[in-house]
Amino acid sequence: MNKLKAAALAAAATLAAGLALTMINPGTAAAHGALLTPGSRTYLCYLDGKSSTGEVKPTNGACQNAAAVGGTQPFYDWFGVLRSDGQGRTRGFIPDGALCSGGFTKFAGFDAPRSDWPLTHLTTGAAHSWRYSNWAAHPGWFYLYVTKDGYNPNQALTWADMEEQPFLSIDHPPMSGPAPDGYYYWNGNLPSGKSGRHVIYSVWKRSDSQETFYGCSDVIFDGGNGQVTGINNPPTTPSPIPSASASPSRPPSPSPSAASPRPSSPAPSTPGPATPSVPSGACSATYTPVGTGWNNGFQGEVKVTAGGSAITAWTVKATWANGQSVNQSWSSTYTNATGSTTFKNVAWNGSLGAGASTTFGFLGNHSGTNNPPTLTCTSP
Repeated sequence: MNKLKAAALAAAATLAAGLALTMINPGTAAAHGALLTPGSRTYLCYLDGKSSTGEVKPTNGACQNAAAVGGTQPFYDWFGVLRSDGQGRTRGFIPDGALCSGGFTKFAGFDAPRSDWPLTHLTTGAAHSWRYSNWAAHPGWFYLYVTKDGYNPNQALTWADMEEQPFLSIDHPPMSGPAPDGYYYWNGNLPSGKSGRHVIYSVWKRSDSQETFYGCSDVIFDGGNGQVTGINNPPTTPSPIPSASASPSRPPSPSPSAASPRPSSPAPSTPGPATPSVPSGACSATYTPVGTGWNNGFQGEVKVTAGGSAITAWTVKATWANGQSVNQSWSSTYTNATGSTTFKNVAWNGSLGAGASTTFGFLGNHSGTNNPPTLTCTSP
């Protein structure tokens, strides 16, 4: 055997051994999962958009907007709303206005404050069979929070909207089956004394790494029994929960702790009344502040109205007097520049008949005074 042939055989043997080792010990897999009952926003929007071709084509308005903001890949990755550095942290770690994405910008479209997200109908205080996808299973604790009375789905979700303590905590629950159809399961009552629209907020804190998962499930306490409305493809009725078995014995874990409080910042001034733009002829735009803001954050809504003729596209330029900037929008795309933000329509809301209107919203940051912007509207 010559030297070249011997070297080639040795290299092949080394490669084969390496592949075999990889197959035997693939390393630590990242966990993945989300609430199935009641379904998270990402999960139910994925179900809504599933088509026979495998493409995601949402029919729900809020899900359509999430696709316009971040594309459809987050729908396929509905089980991936995570922070690898989470360590179970909640308040002071996940920013206000970004609870549903866990601060993971890939899923920012699911933070949009809207009243048309898919809904699960429930009965306050009732016994409930909880299921949480184990797409990539790992041990851990699960914590479930709910919004306070008076929650408004049309305002950005902040920690001030959430009850401070979880209404249910679960220590290393059992599993039923492997991914993609498997899940963790447990029984536990729904929060009591609730009525109307709310968000159930889930936190999955792994016990074998810092990785933590977050998710919003939109629910309405109206006497329902888990029915889902607002989506094109309702989830199939899950199989009964297996007979109860004791969870593995684990050391207790406290509720996820908050990070150090954020530095104090000047209280935002109350925005002034809605400021209409000077119509350009093709369209006009009117700004309305939503709520009173939080820390250095605020939320706004803009109404775009076509002029005397139909339009097929619109552009709204917001000129800021106090250095404000936008960090998220829905039902529009945006581009920040020094002293201004330019918003453009998305695919489904650019065409307006004469005198017809559409709205879009956004979240922004400011320092000091937060005066409303001056708006101009042009088409296209």
